[in-house]
Amino acid sequence: MRILLTNDDGIHAEGLAALERIARTLSDDVWIVAPETDQSGLAHSLSLSEPLRLRKISDKHFALRGTPTDCVIMGIKQVMEIKPDLVLSGVNAGSNVADDVTYSGTIAGAIEGTMQGVRSFALSQAYIREGDQRILPWEVCETHAPALLNKLMSVDLPEGTFLNLNFPNCAPDEVEGTEVTAQGKLAFNLEVDARADGRGFPYYWLKFGERAGAFVEGTDVNALKNRKISVTPLKLDLTDYSVQDRVARALSGTE
Repeated sequence: MRILLTNDDGIHAEGLAALERIARTLSDDVWIVAPETDQSGLAHSLSLSEPLRLRKISDKHFALRGTPTDCVIMGIKQVMEIKPDLVLSGVNAGSNVADDVTYSGTIAGAIEGTMQGVRSFALSQAYIREGDQRILPWEVCETHAPALLNKLMSVDLPEGTFLNLNFPNCAPDEVEGTEVTAQGKLAFNLEVDARADGRGFPYYWLKFGERAGAFVEGTDVNALKNRKISVTPLKLDLTDYSVQDRVARALSGTE
């Protein structure tokens, strides 16, 4: 099995090193094309106005000055002579659940792999903060992901569907199992931090406030709260079929 790895935290991220160790439990044919720098929050963006600079680090390890989406495209179309059997994106430093999936470059790596016709999984590791430090228990995903991926490889996924895996913040032996979940809902409470530069001109940082939401049973956020690994099937088709008839009636004047 040929596996392509990417992420959004960058080529030197601890999570990518963890992902490579996970992937090598499945195959010896592992390739990495990851962003040269942190690309968190860029979602499924393409670099169309700037050239892509590819740098070979070592055998089958490449850094790209581009987004996770760019990395998957370059990996499949340029770097690898034969199309991979699996794309793994992550392991992200922090969970990608609820509304995270619309912002996440990690999710975007799996989206692009799916668009390229390759089975794709996104992996993310939840963490806690202690002061200014993020405490990431990488051993959780490294312990549980190999067996989980082996099982998920046998699942017959429909065209346009990929899997979003999130690992809870706890010790490996404290994980309470795996749950197949739906995408939950959390409020980001994004805030704008207004500042001034040395000449008095304004500039701004986006920052996260306290995240809030309902921990509904069966959702990804609830699974992580209860120390479970969350596996959420996501799909590329964003059509809301339940509203199609309503819109059609409004346009025809019969609503």
